[in-house]
Amino acid sequence: MARMHFFWAINALFLICLPCLNLGVMYVLPSSTLENFTSNKTMLHRPMTELEVGLYGSLSSAGAMVGTPIVAAILDKLGRKTCTVLVGLTSVISWAILACTGRVEIVLFAIFVGGLGGASFLIVPVYCSEFCQESIRGTMTAGSMVFYGIGMLVSYLLGDFCSYINMIYIALSLATGSVVSMIWLKESPTLLVQKGLNEKAAESISFYRQVSTRSKLVLEELDAIHRSLNPLESGMKKNCFQKKKILKLKVKKSQPTRRGLFITLITITLTTFQGIIAVQVYLEPLFQKAVPTMSSTLCCLLFAVTIVVASVLAAWMSDLAGRRPLIIYSSIGSCICCVVLGTQMQFEWGPSWLTAVVLYVFCAVFSFGGGTVPFVLFAEMFLPEVKSFMTMVVVEWMWICCFLILIVFNPLASLLGLGGVFHVFAGVCIATAVVSVIYVPETKGMTLDAVQVMLAERRNF
Repeated sequence: MARMHFFWAINALFLICLPCLNLGVMYVLPSSTLENFTSNKTMLHRPMTELEVGLYGSLSSAGAMVGTPIVAAILDKLGRKTCTVLVGLTSVISWAILACTGRVEIVLFAIFVGGLGGASFLIVPVYCSEFCQESIRGTMTAGSMVFYGIGMLVSYLLGDFCSYINMIYIALSLATGSVVSMIWLKESPTLLVQKGLNEKAAESISFYRQVSTRSKLVLEELDAIHRSLNPLESGMKKNCFQKKKILKLKVKKSQPTRRGLFITLITITLTTFQGIIAVQVYLEPLFQKAVPTMSSTLCCLLFAVTIVVASVLAAWMSDLAGRRPLIIYSSIGSCICCVVLGTQMQFEWGPSWLTAVVLYVFCAVFSFGGGTVPFVLFAEMFLPEVKSFMTMVVVEWMWICCFLILIVFNPLASLLGLGGVFHVFAGVCIATAVVSVIYVPETKGMTLDAVQVMLAERRNF
């Protein structure tokens, strides 16, 4: 029975994460099309200018910055399922626009619209953490990065083996099929309990656990949801919270919430500026500069496969080894990779294939920490009353950081060289390790109320 629960949860995770897959396809589209879009023989109505190239790589992040607060505002009102479908529709609209035009300005607009789907990184951790069990919560909430990596792989494959227009039609079909398949999902039981719909919540739990609505398991999980929604009545220390008349204000102003927000914000900031997002978006041009003797197509495909495999292993390891060790040791490993890459690109002390190998290692090592742990943490830190809002704040900040690093990457590479840029990334990696040692707690296997008590009792703030 437990195995059936697990596989049914994986099926649900697959559908919930499809918008992340579609976003991955769109996000790295510049990698396979940039050379054509800037040439005189471009398939667009004219070549892109240097400014438009920068926008082409970063407007998807700008779209995510706009989409995330909009979805956060309606996530509790319309529900997790409806918002997942709406986010999926942004990919359908984006690819449909690209299929109809070759004008540079409209192409850039389509990239922005596709970027609105970045709100899926807000929905997935919230949605999954509200129906999965604690024993697999880390694996499930990290699913967004796994499917994002799969989307990147699909994008690289389509870009290298299909024509541009065929790639668009395939991606459009994939996005449309994703939206249709999401109808099978059920609403989050936690949200249904919040709205007082206990019978529908029982049906939702029954659906995700594949048991009868009157089973003991369903009743126990309903009771656990009620306790999580009323933490002050479940045995938590009352001095953990400031005295307010309204419970929601208590939660918003609580010490655990403030500390959880600080931990997730500082973690997502440092891991984003470790630089992997810039490597992903500008991967093919990067390989052409750094490893000119190797096929950039083959390098990109191997890179995408590395991301997918590493993300799957990292999601599994987050529940096996814990969150804290993963982010500490992966940041140290990423620092070493960046130092090797920086010195290799500056001094060329090794063969050219070494650069490609270390880039793969950097990608894999990053996936085990910065690519997984922050998304698990912000799914575990906040009470249901404020989870949507706080997750929105963290995800919105992540997209702002992505936008900034993509905007400055090319100018910084021109100023410092690729080697110098990787030295900067190395400094951020070591800073991440130090901050994680001091601030990041271990939440593996802990219930929500236990996490809140632990945050309230921490003294290193």
